Amino acid sequence: MPNNLFVVLMGIGTVFFGLICIIVLCMAMSAVCRSMGGAAPVVAAPAPAVAVPAVRNDAIPNRQAMIAAISAAIAEDMGTDISGIRILSVKKL
Repeated sequence: MPNNLFVVLMGIGTVFFGLICIIVLCMAMSAVCRSMGGAAPVVAAPAPAVAVPAVRNDAIPNRQAMIAAISAAIAEDMGTDISGIRILSVKKL
């Protein structure tokens, strides 16, 4: 039966040997990828600024029907009664 010190040293040795192998494999794969790439890395051009649309104050058609549908969907998802849901505001995007 091996003693405890031998088991500990074998475990630590195995872990460090595995880590060294992983480091060597990463370095080898990095060298392979660099040699196969050949071209310089492509620098992306900056994206053009996106214009933010002005806030619209259009009225929402059938507002009560839409709020009722939203309330029913939320109540169904939450598994509660529709009377327990209160929608405070709705904004058109």
